[in-house]
Amino acid sequence: MTGTVAQPDTRPGQDSDRLELVVLDVSRIHPYEHNPRRAPNAEYDRIKASIRAAGLGQPLVVTQRPGEPDYIVHAGGNTRLRVLRELFEETGDQRFGEVPCVIRPWTREADVLLAHLKENDLRGELTFLDKALAVADARRFLAEGTEEPLTQAGLAEVLQRHGYGLSQGLISQMAYAVERLVPLLPQALKGGIGRPQVAKIRALDRAARAIWLDRSVDTEAEYDQVFEALCRRYDTPDWDIASLRRALEAEIAERADISIHAISLEIDARMSGRQVEPSTRRMTIDDGECDAETGERGQDSRDSSEAGRTARETESAPPRIGAGDTAPEPSTSVNEPGDWVADSNEDASPVVTATPAPRTDLKSLRARLWTLASRLAQRNGLSDLVQPVAGRGLGFVLHDVPDPALVDQLDEDALAQVSMVWWYLAACAELTAAPLDALLPALPEESVLRRALVDQDAGLLFASVWTLDPGHMGYRLWRRLDDRDWQDLLALMDTYRALRRTAAPDDKTLWSCG
Repeated sequence: MTGTVAQPDTRPGQDSDRLELVVLDVSRIHPYEHNPRRAPNAEYDRIKASIRAAGLGQPLVVTQRPGEPDYIVHAGGNTRLRVLRELFEETGDQRFGEVPCVIRPWTREADVLLAHLKENDLRGELTFLDKALAVADARRFLAEGTEEPLTQAGLAEVLQRHGYGLSQGLISQMAYAVERLVPLLPQALKGGIGRPQVAKIRALDRAARAIWLDRSVDTEAEYDQVFEALCRRYDTPDWDIASLRRALEAEIAERADISIHAISLEIDARMSGRQVEPSTRRMTIDDGECDAETGERGQDSRDSSEAGRTARETESAPPRIGAGDTAPEPSTSVNEPGDWVADSNEDASPVVTATPAPRTDLKSLRARLWTLASRLAQRNGLSDLVQPVAGRGLGFVLHDVPDPALVDQLDEDALAQVSMVWWYLAACAELTAAPLDALLPALPEESVLRRALVDQDAGLLFASVWTLDPGHMGYRLWRRLDDRDWQDLLALMDTYRALRRTAAPDDKTLWSCG
């Protein structure tokens, strides 16, 4: 049967055909293939039960593409159509096989997509990713047949005319999500991260890229490769931007030979729109190390590197010596720039101009330990476990044991390396020797490490972290580490010794703030 219902909304210049009410065979109606909602409808079972009991409450709105014999859903109704098809297949009842429909005249693909987008969004069924992908499709459809690409400002105007107002800024965020993040963070986006998180990722991406290029770390193409690899590494449904940021900071710091704290401060400044001072951009790993948490800088580059030299000279120890000689005495760096005053004489001795105040010494050494621990952890899959401790202790702690899933994910050699690196980091943070009340604020309640320390349960700790025979350390760890990790491991132990000698014999100085 057919009948006349209401006057349609038509585009300017289009004849206003009247809508038809008809009954169509369910097999002739198809879901809209560009439906913005990609996830299953959570209300599906309830809708199915309702239609089974009372039939279709209102007609489906459908349209027909030119030259096509069948129809597609025009504005919402994809779930109801699926229910009708299932019920007709299950029961054979013609109540579900003959569908009352309103036929809306075909205009263009973009109009159908926008009708679905508005209808789904009104019901609150769309994630940010759903909307972003739909807007990208709409932009593509609207640009078809035109010579000039549709700008974001132009798209905003068209959407406004269709009753779907979006700001140009939001459209820009959506475009970034679709073009940049969908290939890199599919699980995170499907997990529901929204506009605020996308905005933060974009700001981090811009800041890190600017620092990378400003400091001439490498080419822009190389930055893209690093950013993309790190995004894929940390892509999970419970995604957290902190992991990506720490990894980017460590990568830039390590490549540019710059303090990770300086990089973190500069990223903060760029993300918040503050001007970056040239002095901050020039900071190197020995140039004003920052406090591990507050971000305060030490004195100048000489003071920062003098801390380790003071400890060495106290024992009248020689500077670092070449391979084949006896083991070197502690220093705050391994082959780091700034350890020696430049001179044309290759045998020049280090120049000591002044002895820094004890607080300055501890501050720079703590920052140095945090930098080295972060780099080692990042390159050995432990970056999530290293946490800075401001103004006390050794500058950092590990807040838990390695992920137990690594036992199944890594082969024996890789697991041995990760486990031994964890124990080295734990030793340099003095996790099992430090005052418990100083460590607990940094350890989350659910931490296995916290439970082991509070209960003094060494068995729990050894069961949670593979504890290898110390005699295997050489072939299990030392020979496997690449040159960067080996140098950082030596520097970590070197700096720990320097800090301990600076703080000794009064442990209260080490664990009190300052």
